[in-house]
Amino acid sequence: MTETYTVRLEPVGVDLEVEEGETILNAAFRQGISLPHGCKEGQCSACKCNLMEGEVDLLKYSTFALSDGERENGGILLCRSLALDDLTIELLNFDEELLSKSIAVKDFQGRITRKENLTHDIRAIEIDLATPIKFWAGQYVDITVRTKEGETVTRSFSMANTPDEAQKLRFIIKKYPDGRFSNELDAGGIEIGADVTVRGPFGGCFRREDRTGPIVLVAAGSGMSPIWSILHDHIASGEDRPVYFFYGARTQGDLFYLDEIAAITAAHPEIAFIPVLSHADDDASWQGARGFVHEVVQTELRRLGIEGDGDAYACGPPPMIDALSPVLFMQDFDPDRTFYDKFTPSTAPVALKAH
Repeated sequence: MTETYTVRLEPVGVDLEVEEGETILNAAFRQGISLPHGCKEGQCSACKCNLMEGEVDLLKYSTFALSDGERENGGILLCRSLALDDLTIELLNFDEELLSKSIAVKDFQGRITRKENLTHDIRAIEIDLATPIKFWAGQYVDITVRTKEGETVTRSFSMANTPDEAQKLRFIIKKYPDGRFSNELDAGGIEIGADVTVRGPFGGCFRREDRTGPIVLVAAGSGMSPIWSILHDHIASGEDRPVYFFYGARTQGDLFYLDEIAAITAAHPEIAFIPVLSHADDDASWQGARGFVHEVVQTELRRLGIEGDGDAYACGPPPMIDALSPVLFMQDFDPDRTFYDKFTPSTAPVALKAH
């Protein structure tokens, strides 16, 4: 018979039940309790907490996420912790709105119904689900598919569609040289009609409602996917707030959805789109911003006089997020109103955040 333990989460006063052999984070997902998390694989430190009472067994993790000194002082990672008895845990980071909007993680069956090349290394796919999934704009799911060669691949991707399209999901995917999912899309290992299992939703970088002040959206590469969802969900909400949408790419050939964005900005003059190219020095035809996206964000926010009193959402590769974070801090954006989603490529056989 499987042993069950009670975990008390402080200071929010929430209890959850954890089964033997189940990580605390997975138990929370199962019971619809949304806790801070990122990679779910012990790599990013987003779910780091303090163990106040009880004992846990920690699965393999990176010392970047939890140092030896932190572990000796009671630090744990919820995504790697197996309860050995009843526990009391102090949450170091928690979001009351995230907890209030918790959605139980479930499995959904579906199939791939469309594939599209957006650029030389950006792909889009659509998945039709047998039953609708509830999620918030900006969240992601784990997708598991079996290739034609019989290999099972699981990767995490953010939805590009809005929550009202709950049975037809769209995803924008970056192709990496050794990407086991993205390369199979091109090589024919994953074709239209392939059956998939979708598990989710996950993620705390989702659109917050009923706020004031400007909205700053920053994306690069396939970070467009959750930002596209957040942007359209904001438009559908009818909220009248200025939006500054920055997208970083290398060259003009790496830009996509330009016609769709032009239509949006024409219909909604309060939305400004600022594309940024990092490798446009030899392109005389380029009339947009040049440089790295975090640099342009800093320059534009200062030029516009935007300091805090707004919401910022940033989705893309870790170097972009790491460079952007101090920029938003220096512009006095409230950390509680600043949301990040780091997209990490992976060729490992486990499910990592691999957009």
